Amino acid sequence: MHPQIYKIMYKASDKICDLMSHEEDAIQIISRFGLEMGVGEQTIEQVCDSHGVHTPTFLAVVNYKVFKLRALPADIDIPTLQRYLHNAHTYFLDFRLPRLRRLLIEAIIPADPTTKIPGLILRCYDEFVDEIRTHIQHENEGRYDEHEHDDQRITDKLSEIKNLIIKYYPTTPTSTEGTVTYTLISVMSDIWHTEHDFSDHCAIEDDILRPALIRKKDRYIQKQKTAAFKDAQEELSARERDVLVQIVKGLSYKEIANVLHISTHTVISHRKHITSKLNIHSSAGLTIYAIVNHLVDIGSLE
Repeated sequence: MHPQIYKIMYKASDKICDLMSHEEDAIQIISRFGLEMGVGEQTIEQVCDSHGVHTPTFLAVVNYKVFKLRALPADIDIPTLQRYLHNAHTYFLDFRLPRLRRLLIEAIIPADPTTKIPGLILRCYDEFVDEIRTHIQHENEGRYDEHEHDDQRITDKLSEIKNLIIKYYPTTPTSTEGTVTYTLISVMSDIWHTEHDFSDHCAIEDDILRPALIRKKDRYIQKQKTAAFKDAQEELSARERDVLVQIVKGLSYKEIANVLHISTHTVISHRKHITSKLNIHSSAGLTIYAIVNHLVDIGSLE
């Protein structure tokens, strides 16, 4: 039974030592966020703040890994999450995968030398590492969409290596039935953990980073639209706003000319400029624009 099964999620006020003691993946998570041991009785928020780590982003990863909690906070800090993922990349490429290869070689050395199976297993592993390297390179360059469908194939390849060893690992001619070396056991355990670690890593990219990037892009687009709308309003000259108000009130060009003491031709010219700047051509649209921007009192309109 999960020792923290009563918890719904970890909070900023929880002690980080409890998280690290109770959750199998916690040590790996804190290292990838650049946090350290020796945390004493500090809370998650205190430790994150002292290391310049965005607490909601840290908690989003923790609660996703531990509880598969997909209700992400609105304020995910993308640079913090990208640093976490980059540190995971370094861990895979510089430590986990080279170490696993060394163990794999050590495990297959005692295998039957008359077969080619050990060499073929190692070739499969090297192909797997090449795919991960390309995958990570694309991520480090911000090209997340280029491997959208690669994650499952990569984890499937590692699972395939595990199954090849389980089914076809060649025993030595002198070995007795059921003999398995401790090195081979260690390799199988490492492959299993690597498979799940990389799968979780890809899931964090897909379920936390991608939505955060999409949300940031949507906010940027909305900001640009709002700025464009405000710019359009500011582009109207004082005389154009005067003409717009009279148009919205339902006056004819001649009536507007009389009210503003300008020629009918000038009114028509202003109307063209207004519709061009606002990209609004209907009277109803111009009325909505005037109301929203407080150019007219809605109560004064018929």
